[in-house]
Amino acid sequence: MIQKMKKLTFLVTNGEYDQFISDIRELGVIHVQELQQGATSDELAQGVALAERFKKALLALDYAKDSYTPKGVYTAKTADAAIGLQKLDEVEQLVEQENSLKHSLDEANAAIDKLEPWDEFSWQTVRRLAEAGTNMYFYAVPTKLYKAEWADLYFATPISEWRKKIYFVAFAKAEPDITAERLELPQQSLSHYKNEVKVITQQIAEVHESLLALNAEYRPSILAAQLDNENSIQLSKVHLSQESVAGDAVKLMIGWTLDEKAAEVTSYLDKAGIYYDLEDPAFDDDVPIKIVNSKFATLFEPILRMYSLPNYHDIDPLPLFAPFFMLFFGLCMGDMGYGLIITAISLLIIFKKPNLKAYGQLGALLGGMTCICGFVTGTFFGIDLSTVDWDFMKPLQPYFLNDSKKESFFGYSPMMVISVIIGLVQVLIGMFMAGCKAVKNYGFVYGVGKFSWVLALLSLVALFALPMFGVVIPVALQYVLYALIAIAAFGIYFLNNPAAYAKAGSLKKLLGVGMNLGGGLWATYGMSTGLLGDLLSYIRLFALGLTGGVLGSVFNSLAMEMSPQTPVVHEIVMLIILLFGHGINFGLCMISSFVHPMRLTFVEYFKNADFSGNGKEYKPFRLMHNA
Repeated sequence: MIQKMKKLTFLVTNGEYDQFISDIRELGVIHVQELQQGATSDELAQGVALAERFKKALLALDYAKDSYTPKGVYTAKTADAAIGLQKLDEVEQLVEQENSLKHSLDEANAAIDKLEPWDEFSWQTVRRLAEAGTNMYFYAVPTKLYKAEWADLYFATPISEWRKKIYFVAFAKAEPDITAERLELPQQSLSHYKNEVKVITQQIAEVHESLLALNAEYRPSILAAQLDNENSIQLSKVHLSQESVAGDAVKLMIGWTLDEKAAEVTSYLDKAGIYYDLEDPAFDDDVPIKIVNSKFATLFEPILRMYSLPNYHDIDPLPLFAPFFMLFFGLCMGDMGYGLIITAISLLIIFKKPNLKAYGQLGALLGGMTCICGFVTGTFFGIDLSTVDWDFMKPLQPYFLNDSKKESFFGYSPMMVISVIIGLVQVLIGMFMAGCKAVKNYGFVYGVGKFSWVLALLSLVALFALPMFGVVIPVALQYVLYALIAIAAFGIYFLNNPAAYAKAGSLKKLLGVGMNLGGGLWATYGMSTGLLGDLLSYIRLFALGLTGGVLGSVFNSLAMEMSPQTPVVHEIVMLIILLFGHGINFGLCMISSFVHPMRLTFVEYFKNADFSGNGKEYKPFRLMHNA
């Protein structure tokens, strides 16, 4: 639910300004509106740059903590922001040192790869030969292309055979005419580079230990310094969110607060003697947004944010977005086995990663719905449970919704028909929400045209679709439905644009009738063409679930048919094929099960719900503290 906001306009003298900023920061409930769009300052630029440094340093410490095992025992020290800023420099130096060492390690390993076919030899001897007038050349050639005549011409001597190539040397005063790859070797011995690798590896291990020690002992200090910088950035932005008036003697500021906090804010302003004006937002104001929903709906908020937050005039889509997205995900995955994997991984995240608990809970819901949808369709790791000869499954097999039920769904796959029905339900809900939005922003009469479409479509479905499923509609109820369609038609054709009737004069009102009638006819054309396209889009729910099940079944067949019949080997090969095949299928299904439900929601549903988005989050100016 979108929380109601109040707009505050302040006029603050220069003498009051610093104390006023300090006080509203202490209150922590006023979102300060940016009046100088795109304005910046040296302080803000420095703070943003420092914030990026903190972000990278903490990522490096997190990676070290997750990837390496400490040799020592370290105890966290008391948080001190000043020390944290110093330790930030140390982390950056260690990261830079680690990158340099890794680069040197790569170079040493590359040198070893080049020298390994040659084993140990003395470069000093090679140089002496060159001083004596005989140069030593190093070559590599595919084994089949090596020519024995090179030994007679250039004293070619094979040194080793390595990776289907012969490595050899040749001796001559000038470069020999040999059709082979001429090699330029590193100028130190193989043992030198191997020793260098040991030294560098030890140095990298010491850097890792230093990072682990910094993370364990000084992370609280680094976080405290990061928080101080975030507070400074916020303060710098507030200083840029005012305009000077009356010859720079007074500063104008605009802020927003929650309606429920307005009394607290005005009480302070009255006591402080600050001039202010408190009012409801104007329609064209850029009002910040705060949404509050149930715990269940809030779990899906990160997905909504990938599109946009609602603006102040929208209806919060989350309460209806959440259950539909969960259902769509389950239908697209469509496999009980995959649902169990998602649920198991999500539960592991919940218990092992407390900072990611919300994502784990979201995953558990999606996994649970996948299990339900997989059970309904009778699919378990690509196995069609309606065809297996398992005694415990036989009582359930008649209830699985698969192609054996086609005769009950007009010859179509049951899940395809159900997907379209689900789409119709979501589209109708979207139209109803569009009507609610119109009522919220303009008044009830402005929502009548949109509600009329919902009433007309529901009545048409009841009259013509329900009998197709064997539902008998009494004659009296049929007349009622026809009457509802007539009432809906009046709203569609004569109340789709009530503003057209607002102009005075009979001629203008007659023109308003014409505008509404024309708008209604155009909307009818759009509905007759667009609605069908919208509904057909929902077939993807069936198609993706079917595709995942078919691919899973194919990999099961491959595992059975391609595995040799040798005991033990048969089981090992079959397991490898199953893990590889279902791993690929699971990954593809996961991608599809996120992308396509988002597409259905962000395109079909949001279009019909008249969702505008582009909301700006409510971020009150406050002093932030570490949890």
